[in-house]
Amino acid sequence: MEIKFGKNDKKFIEGTEDVFNIMQKVLLRDDKIDRDKEHFWILGLNEAGFILYIELIALGSVREVPVEPMNVFRVAIMKNATRLIAVHNHPSGRLTPSNEDRDITDRLIQVGKILNIALVDHLIITPENYLSFRQIQLMTELEKSLKYVPNYQIAKQIRKQEQAIAKQKLAVEKDKTKAAKEAEKRAKTQTTLLAIELINKAVDQETIAKILNITVKQLEKILKVTPI
Repeated sequence: MEIKFGKNDKKFIEGTEDVFNIMQKVLLRDDKIDRDKEHFWILGLNEAGFILYIELIALGSVREVPVEPMNVFRVAIMKNATRLIAVHNHPSGRLTPSNEDRDITDRLIQVGKILNIALVDHLIITPENYLSFRQIQLMTELEKSLKYVPNYQIAKQIRKQEQAIAKQKLAVEKDKTKAAKEAEKRAKTQTTLLAIELINKAVDQETIAKILNITVKQLEKILKVTPI
């Protein structure tokens, strides 16, 4: 069931306070009997943060509300929403997320990833206050969850991580090889310069070879390719 906006209702979301202010009014419009039941709403937004719709997805009991992801995303697709905010009330007045609250949020995040429709937050509200999953970092935690990720996607992620690690290792090995070659080149240059300097000082080749810890043949090869 789509919730109609009031004349003075804000239709642009700048933060969680805006969401609460809108949904608090929606909750308080219900009579006392319905207000004591759990509601599950979805706000559908475009990329700019404008509210395209507010939909009551499910109405439950005083303790729980059953939610099917299919119903959430069916409306989002029909209304061309690219971002969603879930909101539900706790008639008890407690704002602590239950295991069921975490579970449905996890499922909606994963289905949204497949459909490219992001669930950006989930609010628990009462007539007086609210709790944002995003603000307490619970959204970040659930976004990393693998509980409802299909096996093929997990395998894909693992392969992607393995490829990234392999690339990093290859880059490190290339850097090591490059550094080793440069070090070898510098050593040869220093050896050559020292050999030339000693030759210019009339030191015999056998002595120079001993100083440089090379053979006389190696020294002759250095002096042969290097102009003195």
